[in-house]
Amino acid sequence: MRESIDRFLNYQRTERNASDLTLKSYREDLTALADYLEEAHDGHCPGPSEVPALELRGYVGALHDAGYAKSTIARRLASLRSFYRFGQREGWVDHNPAKALRNPRQGRSLPHFLSAEDIGRLLQAPPAGTPAGLRDRAILETMYSAGLRVSEAVGLNDGDIDFRASVLRVRGKGKRERFAPIGSYATDALQRCLKTRKLHVHEPTGVEAPVFVNKFGRRITTRSVARMLEKYLKETGLDDRTSPHSLRHSFATHLLDRGADIRSVQELLGHKSLVTTQIYTHVSTAGLREAYEKSHPRAN
Repeated sequence: MRESIDRFLNYQRTERNASDLTLKSYREDLTALADYLEEAHDGHCPGPSEVPALELRGYVGALHDAGYAKSTIARRLASLRSFYRFGQREGWVDHNPAKALRNPRQGRSLPHFLSAEDIGRLLQAPPAGTPAGLRDRAILETMYSAGLRVSEAVGLNDGDIDFRASVLRVRGKGKRERFAPIGSYATDALQRCLKTRKLHVHEPTGVEAPVFVNKFGRRITTRSVARMLEKYLKETGLDDRTSPHSLRHSFATHLLDRGADIRSVQELLGHKSLVTTQIYTHVSTAGLREAYEKSHPRAN
């Protein structure tokens, strides 16, 4: 089993050009199955062709009993199906026993977002008199202005910014690239940040230089951005459920609230499927419903 997993991961890396995060998820999901099978078979891990669908159902049941989130279980099932499809292609299984496994039913929760007023308070929180404050403001402004994932923001290089056109080149999920417009506030914040930035001697320069760096001049990490945001949430008294991804949620919700076309928002977010973007229409509808119930004399 473990040798087959290694072959599958190598295929995803070399043939499918899978991202590091995708490979990490596949490795975790499939290694968890191998560990389960090894324990169930007294230290012997059977090969993929020796695992019946009934045993895979037992594995899924064990995940439920262990209290795993439904989203995690669904992801692990997706990994199993991909693994066995690869096995069919390679000829070491003649069918896909994971195909019949059902995903757990999930109630789709609405994404958390900040109001335009709260976004304004957050973006004003970083001090403009220090290099760290200028960097923090540039990160927050850029993420909200372009609807970036935190990984996309920390991955920006100098060559990805076109100040004349006010556009960023963004490397998103699955190594897909897109161009994202930024507004004047983000443009100004980025220019101020870059004037005070000091790169570490071992960091690349020129177009490959990281836009956002830590106090040591190294490219900033996603975890550092999350900690930075937590600090400003405490200072401003804003909802502590807010995460870096909430800025992206806020970006999409505010655009739709102000009449943007959903297809345009899909492109701006870099979503492959429109279904993923449609969750934000539900957020906007929920806001309209709340306003209606508060304002209409015969709503209740």
